[in-house]
Amino acid sequence: MKKAKILFLSLLVMVLSLAFASASLAGPIVIKFSHVVAEKTPKGQMAIKFKELVEKRLPGKVEVEVFPNSQLFGDNKVLEAMLLGDVQLAAPSLSKFKKYTKVLQLYDLPFLFKDMDAVGRFQQGPFGQKMLHSLESKGLLGLGYLHNGLKQLSCNSPLRVPADCKNKKFRIMSSDVLAAQFEAVGAMPLKKPFSEVFTLLQTKAIDGQENTWTNIYSKKFYEVQPYITESNHGLLDYMVVTSAQFWKGLPADIRAEVKKCLDEAIAYGNELSAKMAIADKEKIIASKRSKVITLTPEEREQWVKAMKPVWKKFENQIGKEYIDAAIAANK
Repeated sequence: MKKAKILFLSLLVMVLSLAFASASLAGPIVIKFSHVVAEKTPKGQMAIKFKELVEKRLPGKVEVEVFPNSQLFGDNKVLEAMLLGDVQLAAPSLSKFKKYTKVLQLYDLPFLFKDMDAVGRFQQGPFGQKMLHSLESKGLLGLGYLHNGLKQLSCNSPLRVPADCKNKKFRIMSSDVLAAQFEAVGAMPLKKPFSEVFTLLQTKAIDGQENTWTNIYSKKFYEVQPYITESNHGLLDYMVVTSAQFWKGLPADIRAEVKKCLDEAIAYGNELSAKMAIADKEKIIASKRSKVITLTPEEREQWVKAMKPVWKKFENQIGKEYIDAAIAANK
């Protein structure tokens, strides 16, 4: 009996030693953060800030690896990779979540928000916060919203009124709402990856595209597009997202600190986004490579009238209560 007890204790010590050795060899928790834009954009800078904060506050416990410019995954593949555990954090544009939930299509509706302040009010309100959890049944969890800004229209010919778009090809993200938006003005929308846009414009395989000032500048679209219409017609924002399994599997204290770092990084990115939108617009104008067209109130109203029927078309999929809440945020 004594020998059996000694044997048991010896085995217990061995098991515990192996467990500690395994934990030691496992090293820090690694968070791979994949995104598709340049490092100098608000998203790129937010990711770098997040890495700095996490590794400063959780040294040796958590490491963050950032992969910009679609180095690891494009937005069309990153969510699948996340569910497989190949990446832990991403910030796809809100258009990329249609496969997982219809409600986020709200953010693609044209002329829904009058400015970024209205966007912020909605996202921080009850409906915006509820949207962060709209992916949980599919294994994904929204952790926050990152701004890029309002979108402008660029083209190889001037766009002043909706009729100027007729029969022209525009690159869009993979979004049925954005497709309907361009179809409403007689254009031909083409769903293409962000990484291909410059080449498509340069080779004139497409006539134009829609994007924010920071993306137009950082990706040099203005160098191959002679005209940019300041339309502010839509929103390009991102949802910072993770795997629900990964997030809930983190130790509670680690998870709390990582979330705190992420919130700070998002706030930093959003502040930078507002500043860069103004600065990058001025750089584009100063370059004289592209002419920026300012719409008159009458011209802008034509765009609103032409595109607004898209709201009704997707109302049942999104939910009227969400659209009404977004409209209320403009006041």
